[in-house]
Amino acid sequence: MFKAFACGPEAVHVSQTAKRDRWHVADSMFWAAAGAIALVVAVILIRALRQPDREATDAASFDQQVYRDQLAEIERDAARGVVAPDEAKRLRSEVARRLLAADRAADSRDVTRQGPASVPVLMTIALVLAAGFGGYVYLGQPGYGDLPLKTRIEMAEELRANRPDQATLEAAAPPRPPLNQVDPEFMTLVERLREAVAARPDDLQGQALLARNEANLGNLTAAYQAQERVIALKGGNVTVGDLLTQATLMVQAANGQVSPEADLILQRVLAIDPTNDTALFFSGITNMQVGRYDLTFRYWKEILDTAAPDSPWRPEVRGRIEALAQAAGVRYSLPPEAPGPSAADVTAAEDLSPEDRQAMIRSMVDGLNDRLATEGGTAQEWARLIGALATLGEADRARAIWVEAQQNFVGREAELGIINDAASGAGLTP
Repeated sequence: MFKAFACGPEAVHVSQTAKRDRWHVADSMFWAAAGAIALVVAVILIRALRQPDREATDAASFDQQVYRDQLAEIERDAARGVVAPDEAKRLRSEVARRLLAADRAADSRDVTRQGPASVPVLMTIALVLAAGFGGYVYLGQPGYGDLPLKTRIEMAEELRANRPDQATLEAAAPPRPPLNQVDPEFMTLVERLREAVAARPDDLQGQALLARNEANLGNLTAAYQAQERVIALKGGNVTVGDLLTQATLMVQAANGQVSPEADLILQRVLAIDPTNDTALFFSGITNMQVGRYDLTFRYWKEILDTAAPDSPWRPEVRGRIEALAQAAGVRYSLPPEAPGPSAADVTAAEDLSPEDRQAMIRSMVDGLNDRLATEGGTAQEWARLIGALATLGEADRARAIWVEAQQNFVGREAELGIINDAASGAGLTP
């Protein structure tokens, strides 16, 4: 009984509250320490800038003493008659002028050192401190404690264990807009179908039709409930498509959220087909919801590595995976998408003679071959090259590419299956 209580939502709430309290204490200590350090550094800088310039002070005193000695020497020379009175007067005036200039320079240094120069110094220090703290407030997360990786994973798994179920997510979803116009005759047929399925719940075809038509009407909850019955009736004959239909309807009914029930179905799909792009995509969404961006990155990178070029999930994954990698702490650069023939290329090929069309196809095949040889590529691209070479009648070359692809993907059973299927379809296998 105690264990059940400790694992419940109340215990999780208490645990997270205690963690937040510790983070707030640590955050306050951080700001206090940062402020004290900033103050000490500011005082040290001001004291250093306000200290007398010893070299400048010594030089000024030396100049003043030299000029005073010169005045005394002029007086001695004038008294002995060595210097004429007019010359002595001129020399006194010149040396006195230099002495006054030296005195004014020394006074100016003293005033600047103790007064006005402190203002720009203080303003500079204040600006640096404001920029530092302001930058942290804008770019950082004040009030958010330091979270080691282990702690973040523990929090994510706590969140995963306490996710709301399918019914809760559906209740929290915003209401869906009604369909514009529904044919009354169609609605009559659907009502009859509902009645027939209710009377014969073990009718596999009826349940499948009901799931499809409820989905078309936007009744997603009723649709996935009917699809759930389809899966139960099929038993061991259930297909990956059946499971994906069920999971997709549940995600749509939950407004794009992946519930624990839908997640179980997706994991069942991946156990059968580890490279299924739809299951990989929504499994990534599941982990994104709980903050496990590292696992989301793994699922989505698998889509880019193994999914067909026309996969509906590739564009969205390509558009988001670099930001996702940054959030996951992974260094990752998106590889260039394999170029394919454009609509203009297809149109141009239709206007070519058979010989020119064959030359164009061969040029594209050779380009794909060169890129795979130098840069590598996905299993689908290797499979495409094998099939294209076989179509061009170059069976020996296609077989050599097949052998090379098998070496490149050794130990990766899912990719090898794609490549071997292509080789089989090209007639390369016995």
